[in-house]
Amino acid sequence: MPRRLSTEELQALGRLSTPTLSNAIETFDVRPHNEGFAGPEIRAVFPELGAMVGYACTLRVAADRPAPAGAGGVPLPYWSYVAGSPGPKVVVVQDLDAEPVGAFWGEVNANVHTGLGAVGTVTHGGVRDLDEMRQVGFRVFASAVLVSHAYVHVVDFGGPVQIGRLTVSPGDLICADQHGVLVVPPEIAPELGRVASEIERLEREIINCARGPAFTPERLAEVWTSAVSRWPVPGRRGAAPEAP
Repeated sequence: MPRRLSTEELQALGRLSTPTLSNAIETFDVRPHNEGFAGPEIRAVFPELGAMVGYACTLRVAADRPAPAGAGGVPLPYWSYVAGSPGPKVVVVQDLDAEPVGAFWGEVNANVHTGLGAVGTVTHGGVRDLDEMRQVGFRVFASAVLVSHAYVHVVDFGGPVQIGRLTVSPGDLICADQHGVLVVPPEIAPELGRVASEIERLEREIINCARGPAFTPERLAEVWTSAVSRWPVPGRRGAAPEAP
């Protein structure tokens, strides 16, 4: 089983943008390049709070109809699940309604989950109490902002969830920022920061060439070829850093 990353390694990933991490993941060829990230409907509600990195705790909720008899009340088993999961924790919530109707997330749940060790959430549903959640420093990636909690209730937790085009399982490593939400394959996580930093350095050579006073297409071709020849991960050397 792949090891969990240290606090220092997680912080290093948080200093890299999700596009940079996505570029680095592609060099390992561990999954198709059109998988592993959320769609554009999932947006950073508080981009000013910066990046979010943590391990997924998963939950499914519904709000359009009242909870079945006996299914409401205090969700102590769910709280215990989050409290007992290793951190830092990102709570990933699938909203089972056809479209978001009621917000699971607001001032109270942001504070409760901060106490349970969560640093933020990803949800296909909606959120509310924006000023209060921002004040807590709880990072939020969601598809909607709503007024009411309606009949919101916990349906189940601890299994795979679907956030639009992205499937998230408990324990998945989540990286999210102003660009969106990304799942890091566990088998490459320990090497990802190093490879992403190297890609950033090589791309900087190309950018510096383009901004330089001696820029010509011929000089760009020379610098581009040199950078590509040193691209990380042997199996991907020779691939362009980004399609021109």
